[in-house]
Amino acid sequence: MTMKRARKHKPEKIWLKECDDLIRGAAGGFLFGIPLLYTMEVWWIGSFTEPPVMLAAIAATFVVVFLLNRTEGFRKTKDIRQSEAVMDTIEAIAIGIVCATCILVLLREITLDTSLGEALGKVIFESVPFALGVALARSLLSGDRYQSSNSQDNPSSANETTINATFTDIGATLIGATLIAFNIAPTDEVSMLAAASSPPWLLAIMVASVLISYGIVFQAGFTNQQQRMQQQGIFQRPLSETVFSYLVSILASALMLWFFQQLSFDDPWQMWLSYTLILGLPATVGGAAGRLVA
Repeated sequence: MTMKRARKHKPEKIWLKECDDLIRGAAGGFLFGIPLLYTMEVWWIGSFTEPPVMLAAIAATFVVVFLLNRTEGFRKTKDIRQSEAVMDTIEAIAIGIVCATCILVLLREITLDTSLGEALGKVIFESVPFALGVALARSLLSGDRYQSSNSQDNPSSANETTINATFTDIGATLIGATLIAFNIAPTDEVSMLAAASSPPWLLAIMVASVLISYGIVFQAGFTNQQQRMQQQGIFQRPLSETVFSYLVSILASALMLWFFQQLSFDDPWQMWLSYTLILGLPATVGGAAGRLVA
């Protein structure tokens, strides 16, 4: 009976590990590739790229990602054979293509009216940094998902610890959001993307921002996630922390847009909302990265 149970749960553990690896790879792709998605020059280059150049870009990406997988990779395993590195490279490029395509669709840079050649060009060029991020996922921020913390909080200083942890998370979120979104806020890409987004798509961007943030911090296995879940703080539960940090990132986005005079107090609230949600996606990714290193 015991042997049957072991056999039954072994495939489940394999699939769970594979899901962890995929989430870690996607999270690394978002951390590395999200800023380039807000660059109109890359959209234009992809729109007019000929098929031979696309194939050359894929080939060059394959070589670089293969070399990275031989030394780093997005899996926890360090000893990788050449055949496994090839398979991981194909998987990393596929993850990058899927992630880039989803975000380009969310940002309305790929629609049903977009030609196949233009869509392929945009996806291929935008997926390059995503694929590199997937290959660098393990080295970006390392950790063990199932490792637990042995430290215990002193009951006499519980309130102080809670307040300090909360302010630490707020500060880390603001720093990370600013580092990623500060170079995007003054550009014309934000206004262009906001003009092309309708309320349902803005809602989808909000949901995607929260899910990506949650995946980076609590599912990707970059740091000691068990310790992260046990950390003290007013909003220190995975869901509440993710939502609260998203609101902080949104606030940081609005302040950056106002600072660079992309928004003013005379603008309608709908404009504030659309601009802020558009910039909130990279800001949230940066905020999640900031909380990881806090």
